[in-house]
Amino acid sequence: MSSVARSIHLVVVWLFVACCIVQVFLAGLGVFDTPTQFEVHRNFGYTFGLLVFVILVAAILGGLGRRQIALAALLVVLFIMQSVFVAFRESAPAIAALHPVNGFLITGVAIVSGWMAWTARRAPGTT
Repeated sequence: MSSVARSIHLVVVWLFVACCIVQVFLAGLGVFDTPTQFEVHRNFGYTFGLLVFVILVAAILGGLGRRQIALAALLVVLFIMQSVFVAFRESAPAIAALHPVNGFLITGVAIVSGWMAWTARRAPGTT
């Protein structure tokens, strides 16, 4: 079970990184094509956001260690904050402006987590 969970974690975290890249593209469409594209950006974000929970559960079940579990938990928190930042669009635009910054943090944390999972794939229990 642990080996399967580690493999799932590795695949899903890199899938999540790919989705983050697509998400930036979709935001760009909303800016440079038509504002209605932001609906696609929003809906895709809510859909692939479910992957953060798969990443967290796989990290726990795979026994990936405190660092990987902490990174997975951080991804969950940062992803939840994405919606919180957008909610401040009208009342506090400066806070809402943290939405894209947080998106880059999410991507960075996911890349670090993926890199750690990749390098540890031959040495279970050393993360």
